[in-house]
Amino acid sequence: MTASPDLAAAQLASPDLLRSVFRRHAAGVAVITATGEDGPVGFTATSLTSVSAEPALLSFGIGVGASSWPAVSRARHVGVHILGEHQTDLAATFARSGADRFGAPTSWHEGPEGVPVLDDVLAWLVCRVHTRVPAGDHRIVLAEVVLGDPTRAGRPLLYHQGRFNALRD
Repeated sequence: MTASPDLAAAQLASPDLLRSVFRRHAAGVAVITATGEDGPVGFTATSLTSVSAEPALLSFGIGVGASSWPAVSRARHVGVHILGEHQTDLAATFARSGADRFGAPTSWHEGPEGVPVLDDVLAWLVCRVHTRVPAGDHRIVLAEVVLGDPTRAGRPLLYHQGRFNALRD
């Protein structure tokens, strides 16, 4: 017998309801980077989505209040980095407000189109920003893949229940 949803426990839409539901949704962890007027910027994202194979498009969300938003709002290119399970500290650094995200121990180099490319990630892409779509207090950035490297071995870092996690066998 299948359990029916408990309609009596249903809550009206709110930011807390959305957060509570998405804590139950496991998501891959990425870091998005760009070049700003004062140097490189970046942030941890769990909203990365493949949009189209031809052309190769992806999307991610960023809050308009985020410290990286001014640079991302003007960037022609962004870096997208898929983190491995060994990179919990890196994910936390790029998620923390006020952190020196590109200082030691973060290892990175300037990549194609001047985009900051993080070292030791499972995969990375450099993407040309196609458009930015208003979505409440966020913007959805659509970007076209220019080039990248998917060849590093390892397992992905996940975000679930408000914590970074690894896959379990």
